[in-house]
Parts: sequence; C-alpha cells; structure tokens
Amino acid sequence: MRIVFIGTVEFSLHALECLLAMNAEIVGVCTLQESKFNADHVDLSAVSAAHGIPWLYVEDVNSEETLGWIQDKSPDVIFCFGWPRLLKQDLLRLTPLGVIGFHPTALPANRGRHPLIWTLVLGLEKTASTFFFMDAEADSGDILSQREIIIDHEDDARILYNKTIKSALEQIEEFVPQLAAGAFQRRKQDRLLANTWRKRGHADGEIDWRMSAHSIHNLVRGLAKPYIGAHFIVDGQEIKVWKTVVVRDVPSNIEPGKVLNQTGSNFVIKCGEDAICLLNTEPLFEPIVGGYL
Repeated sequence: MRIVFIGTVEFSLHALECLLAMNAEIVGVCTLQESKFNADHVDLSAVSAAHGIPWLYVEDVNSEETLGWIQDKSPDVIFCFGWPRLLKQDLLRLTPLGVIGFHPTALPANRGRHPLIWTLVLGLEKTASTFFFMDAEADSGDILSQREIIIDHEDDARILYNKTIKSALEQIEEFVPQLAAGAFQRRKQDRLLANTWRKRGHADGEIDWRMSAHSIHNLVRGLAKPYIGAHFIVDGQEIKVWKTVVVRDVPSNIEPGKVLNQTGSNFVIKCGEDAICLLNTEPLFEPIVGGYL
C-alpha cells in the first residue's frame, strides 16, 4: 500500500517514524519548513531525506502544484496527521482509499481547534484518540479507529500529549495492515452528538484572578508545554505560569488577586474561589505579600 504522508507537528514525526518502523511504503511526505500556527511544529524533511523518501515543502496543500506532486507518486492512500489547514475535495478524492486524518477527541464530540488544550481547560476526565476518513468538513468523516484516553487530575498538556501519542501509535500498527488488506470498517459519526470547539487566541490564555482556582489550574494545565503557557500581566510585564496547585480552606472575605503568602519562590494568590499556588513562573517574580496582582 503506497502512502503519501502530510504532517508538520510533533505527533506527525512520531507517526511517520512508526510507519517507517513497520516498513510501510511511504512514497512522499508533505511538510512545512516553519509554522505560525503550531507551537509543536516539526519539519519532516530531515527524517524523510534520511530514509530516501521524496519530500515537499507545502504552503498550499490544495494547490495544483501539490496535487500534481502527490498524484505523481501514485498513492493508494494519504495520511494527514497534524496539518493546520483544511483539505479540499480535489485532494480528498485523489486516492482510492481517500485521506485518513487524526483528531485527539472522542469524535463526534469536540471537533475543531486546539483539542488537547480545550480538553484540559474544560477539565474533562476522558478523551480519545481518533483516526477517521476526512471529508470536506472539519473532523466529520467516518471513524476508522478510536480509543478512549483517561485523564488524571494532574495531567498537563505534555502528559496528555504523550498519552495520545502512545495510543495513536498502537492504533496505527493495528489499522495499517487492515487498510492494506481491505479488512477495515468505517463507522459514521452521529451529527446529533457533535460540537465544534473554536479557535483560541492569546487573550484566552490570560489569568483572571476572579476565576476559581480550579479553573485557573485547568488553564495552566492546558497551556503547559509544548504549548505557549498561561499568563498574567504585572506592571506591563507578561509572566508565564507553567505549574500550579489549588489551595483550599482560605478565607472567603479576601479579594481576588491578593498575595496571601510566600514559600521560597512560590506564591499563593487568592482567586474568586479558593487560592492558587504558583509553582513555576517565567520569569521569576517577587510580589509583595499582602499586595495585589
């Protein structure tokens, strides 16, 4: 089975390396040299060249140039694992088996942008790793493979990312031989169960001390590395927050944003409900105990 691979994030690299270890027939790779969209961007040209695989830097994956380049490789299927733009019909119909995409949620629930971040920010207790046949809409095609992923309370973006990679690679090892043998199954998504998460912006990552400590903790978890980090502003300076813990049993008659106490470089800040201890900030800063952020 001849495969063209499209991808440009950290997961893309792991998936490509998994396919190479399986001796899958990768006949071409499309990637980006740099990305303004993906904090976890990876250029796949080096690994492709190391294995003698033709590769192409792609700005417009739907362009005639890209379509022609892919068509010349005579692929049976296209794998698109980690790409920031929608694929159009001409590309989706280019191969006999179509295009297999990936989305780290329990589709049809939670389609759309920034799935790992939203999953943690919203405090969900489980998600899934889903491979599906792509169509013209976002994340709406028939499901090929799906596995549930349990989220622990202290999992941050890095931990959930790694859990997702582990599940996805196991699924790839399972469904690629099925695709090659024509022994796979497709399961239609129930549109009545679907919702779509919106694109997040920089302002969505700003901490408001009027939020509950639990909500702030989830925001920090969701934006931890490999993402850009939650933040707040002090005297015009942006402070990144990488790790927190919720502090309970604090007086309810204290205003949000007040610095309650300090232990070493860790500070406890009163929130709309409970308090939050800042365990890892960048840069380090020293607020005044009794003062306000």
